[in-house]
Amino acid sequence: MVILKNLLGNLLSKADVIVDEVITSQEEKLQLKNELQKIINDHEAVIDQELTKRWEADMKSDSWLSKNIRPLTLAFLVVSSVLLIFIDAGVISFVVDEEWKDLLKMVLMTTIGAYFGGRSYEKIKK
Repeated sequence: MVILKNLLGNLLSKADVIVDEVITSQEEKLQLKNELQKIINDHEAVIDQELTKRWEADMKSDSWLSKNIRPLTLAFLVVSSVLLIFIDAGVISFVVDEEWKDLLKMVLMTTIGAYFGGRSYEKIKK
């Protein structure tokens, strides 16, 4: 979700530049910027709702895998990160390229944020 917010934030900042170049009145600029921000906020809310619906459908499924895929993915990523820390510390002689470390870090942060943030959101919603 952080990546999405960063992307939308960058998009909004680029839109601000275009608005500043095209519209000269301060009132019109402010109104247009507020409308753009509202559209982005509404879109983020729809994305959050759809994600929650998908997770709720997974939990209602009779499949063991669909109910446990989030915790299993989280456990795998945490174990992978711990192994990578030991490898990076030199305990195990193995070289891991920097781009793989960055990728694992990004996926781990996204998964932990979505898992715990999503669970918190589900509990608050109920």
